[in-house]
Amino acid sequence: MSTATDLPEHPATDDDGRTLRRQQFGWYINDWANAAFSATVLTVFLGPYLTRVAESAADASGDVHPLGLTIRAGSFFPYTVSFSVLLSVAVMLFTGTVADRTGRHKELMCGFAYIGAVATMAMFFLGGDNYLLGGGLLIVANIAYAVSVALSYAYLPGLATPDQRDSVSSKGWAYGYAGGGVLLIANLALFQGHDALGISTGTAVRICLASAGLWWALFTVVPLLRLPSRAGVAPGHTPVVADRPASGSLRELAATLRGMRKYPLTLLYLGAFLCYNDGIQTVVSQASLFGSEELGMDESTLVSAVLLVQIVAIGGALLLGRIAATHGAKKTILGSLVAWVFTLALGYLMPAHEPIWFYALACMIGLVLGGSQALSRSLFSHLIPAGREAEYFSVYKISDRGTSWMGPLVFGLAYQITGSYRSAIISLLVFFVIGFVVLLKVPVRRAIEAVGNPVPERI
Repeated sequence: MSTATDLPEHPATDDDGRTLRRQQFGWYINDWANAAFSATVLTVFLGPYLTRVAESAADASGDVHPLGLTIRAGSFFPYTVSFSVLLSVAVMLFTGTVADRTGRHKELMCGFAYIGAVATMAMFFLGGDNYLLGGGLLIVANIAYAVSVALSYAYLPGLATPDQRDSVSSKGWAYGYAGGGVLLIANLALFQGHDALGISTGTAVRICLASAGLWWALFTVVPLLRLPSRAGVAPGHTPVVADRPASGSLRELAATLRGMRKYPLTLLYLGAFLCYNDGIQTVVSQASLFGSEELGMDESTLVSAVLLVQIVAIGGALLLGRIAATHGAKKTILGSLVAWVFTLALGYLMPAHEPIWFYALACMIGLVLGGSQALSRSLFSHLIPAGREAEYFSVYKISDRGTSWMGPLVFGLAYQITGSYRSAIISLLVFFVIGFVVLLKVPVRRAIEAVGNPVPERI
């Protein structure tokens, strides 16, 4: 019986090639579409704006009281993000089992995309002291984003042969950074010129937030039209048919988690990814704080650096994809982790009040950011049993999102003990060193063979 990752039994026809290229383009545009939420909403605009809304609702002590809890207004945004991440873990796992049982990957992926897009567009109405509305919309949008992205990852095994997967994954990541960057440039132009347009700062921010939802919704039409319903199936392949109805999804979820123990090498790779990616996510999330508090960078420099990361990451993802084609994904990821160590060292030694050095740091982050994540995704796609793509990538996304508390915790503790953000940033070296050592010990070829997938020429 053929699987979603078997090669077709007959030579690919021109029609197959055209269909596959259409599907790949639809998948790339899905990254182009949803990256707007990550770049415009999560990275730049929502955090400061929602914090100001919460502060407007705060009492004399500077506290707000959502659901009867007492928290500092300045902590409302990060707490809300953390809560949404915890909820997304359960939703991703459950939705992944439903998708693999029913074969409705596209419908679920695009359905959650539109839920997230609508919630994001509704942020236009966020204002005054209505911080609970903002928190609720953020929770819905962030969960929908996480689930939609996890389901999109499940398409990768069916969109490329094993030897082409690194290249396709890297192109997808490049499209994402390009899409997020294009909208972010437009929104920053709107924000900087709001006085000339006769609108307030708050109105400009709300337009920027809503534009990300509109962008997400409009471009999701492309994958909706071009991707097949079931993920993991390329032209000429036979889909894996579910042998149980969707009503057994909770049992299937438990079976997935138990079944992963049969593939200890896949779990070893997940452990390595969990560790070094936690370091990556912490560098990205704390770079602005490090730049403003330790290096004395002003807001315009910080925003420009965010844009620079987006732009350089496009080339970085494509460059590392090309390197992987020659040297293999594992070696290229290991090399990128070494580059991350040098990046942290540069941050530690960087002089304050020198924007040119901060821009150099942004370039180094962008160069390795997209490529290390794109190749990690494609390498993991080889380690998944056929027909369980959505379930396994849901677990992978938990490693990406649900464990991102470790890096910030180490970063915060290092600052608390030393009072220096330089010490805090260099403390993250431990994640890259441990991740490097664990990944080095993963016998990737044997891990691929263990799950029954064909081994690419270079891995």
